[in-house]
Amino acid sequence: MIYYVNAAASRDGNGSKEMPFKKINDAARVAVAGDEILVAPGIYREYVDPKNGGHEDARIVYRSEKPLGAVIVGSEELTGWKPFKGDVWTNSVDNSLFGDYNPYTTFVCGDWYFAPTVRHTGSVIFNDRMMYETVTLEECIAGEADPCAWDKEESKFKWFSEQKDGRTVFYANFKGADPNRASVEIGVRRDCFMPSETGRGYITLSGFVVKNGSTTWAPPAAYQDGMVGPHWSKGWIIEDCEIYNSRCCGISLGKYRDEENDMYFYTKHVKSPTQMERDAVCRGQYHGWLKEKVGSHIIRRCNVHHCEQTGIVGRMGGVFSTIEDCHIHHICNSQQLGGAETAGIKLHAAIDVTIRRNHIHNCIMGVWCDWEAQGARLSQNLMHDNQKPEGVGHAQGAMFNCDIFIEVGHGPTLIDNNVLLSKASVVMPSEGLAIVHNLMLGSFGLINSGVDSIVNGQREPRYTPYHIRHRTEVAGFMTILHGDDRIYNNIFVQHYPVKDENIKADSPENPHAGTACFDIFPSYEEWIGQFDFSKEPDMGALGNAHFGHLPVWVGGNAYFNGAEIGKHEKNGFKGEGAKVLFEFVPNSEDVDAVGGKMTPSKLRTNLYSLLKDFKAAIVTTETLGKAFEPEQRFENPDGTSITFDSDYFGNHRGIAPLPGPFADGAEEFDL
Repeated sequence: MIYYVNAAASRDGNGSKEMPFKKINDAARVAVAGDEILVAPGIYREYVDPKNGGHEDARIVYRSEKPLGAVIVGSEELTGWKPFKGDVWTNSVDNSLFGDYNPYTTFVCGDWYFAPTVRHTGSVIFNDRMMYETVTLEECIAGEADPCAWDKEESKFKWFSEQKDGRTVFYANFKGADPNRASVEIGVRRDCFMPSETGRGYITLSGFVVKNGSTTWAPPAAYQDGMVGPHWSKGWIIEDCEIYNSRCCGISLGKYRDEENDMYFYTKHVKSPTQMERDAVCRGQYHGWLKEKVGSHIIRRCNVHHCEQTGIVGRMGGVFSTIEDCHIHHICNSQQLGGAETAGIKLHAAIDVTIRRNHIHNCIMGVWCDWEAQGARLSQNLMHDNQKPEGVGHAQGAMFNCDIFIEVGHGPTLIDNNVLLSKASVVMPSEGLAIVHNLMLGSFGLINSGVDSIVNGQREPRYTPYHIRHRTEVAGFMTILHGDDRIYNNIFVQHYPVKDENIKADSPENPHAGTACFDIFPSYEEWIGQFDFSKEPDMGALGNAHFGHLPVWVGGNAYFNGAEIGKHEKNGFKGEGAKVLFEFVPNSEDVDAVGGKMTPSKLRTNLYSLLKDFKAAIVTTETLGKAFEPEQRFENPDGTSITFDSDYFGNHRGIAPLPGPFADGAEEFDL
């Protein structure tokens, strides 16, 4: 059955074509498996709470009749502003507007939040951009640029709120503009399209704009909300949508709600936040964390931008999912929020998750896979400018910057055929990574670092789980031994100058490109030589081997502009003499385009003329072997083998491939 929705209908109807509903949520209350909700262009100021889910062979489809024509908005217009002082105007609303959730009395705070608890979950949106919240009215009146904001001019537009006599009073510095002649809205609703109950699976959201949500901070051991999300269910498709202006997260693929494990550290303090994450993993089984019940979502061709925690977040609920062909940009740029959960994509337990063909840029981090990235594959992505601009200060609680961050995972985690152009390419306090056929203008970071803590004078290991192969069930827990990495057929370029020789590879800001940072690990021959299989094993004597570094494999890589070649390199190419030049020209006109590329960005380089006739060897699943702790191959989610004979574009590689992400060398690439 098709239900029709049209905000411009003369009166509310019954969902028929002749008498459409005026609100999407009215259709969401009655739609069942196999139904389609067709939504006419218009503004829908509501929270859509799907009552029912579909089935694998009979989805419930919510479709915008015109692509990006139907707009679900978490805010309300606020008119009638009055001059207050200078460029500052004032207005107020009765708190009854907010019901049981007032975003202007609710703070952004919680586990792993490192910034001061002074910002609210609400926001003031001026001409479709979130303004900057101030702590005092005086700061709002001054309207000065924030030294830590990535966009200084944008940061001069300030707002402040206070509570008086049951009303929320707003003050906003519009920098000379008349708000009564512009668009001014205030965040009201926490979520926009997200079931309040779990288990509402097999829903498609297609072609909508979703914006202006007053979402809350979403750490891993807590309920994670976003403007859009499946809330612990299976089989959603979110496609061809534009999602932006979330106070915290745009799309959420996490987590079950558990009152006994919700912000436990923040509210009770007595157990460490890392321990509560382990609890969350184990309690997940009780809450139905199984391949048959949770995950397997698809997010495709979406434009996700201007969210201040993450574009896409997920803890456990995103397993077996695919994020593809999306444009994710300008995430956590205001630097008003800070903590260990900020990135374009931030996933815990990215088990068998595929992240491919995305354009990710101008984010505090591009992709952050934290804990249990077992079977995750990041492939054919373009990432650039995932670093704060020159001259921008470091905000309190803000994280470092990089294209890819893989944290405390045991693998296998596969990073292949990516174009990584930021200062830090891959930060990896983990083990069990395979890094194959990438172009990296930046460095590796947090090598043999960033895992354990020293507390009370002793080492406190961060034990993290690994899982039954291609399942969610926990197979064991182990600390990170470091190593167990494969680095094959990449191109490393020392593109960014080394300004401080004292910063080394144990830092996330390591400036040195290349593989020399892996020299601290043994070769396979050195590692396996510790075990004498001709004798009965001596448990005590083998302790050093059991808790020592794991081996690494490095080969077929090319190094330019002084990128450092490690001692384990086999069949590498060292470019000497002429300097490799790069010119990257992003398409500035694609910022508001669904899918990210109306016309391609361009990469120009003389690299391939300097590479001459150097060739590498084909890499396969068999080449890469098994990640040590889970004893799992670097393979497809269905267990089949991979041959890395397709490049960034999907073009075929021959039997003697070039290193890097492109099968054929050229001076210019359309990306």
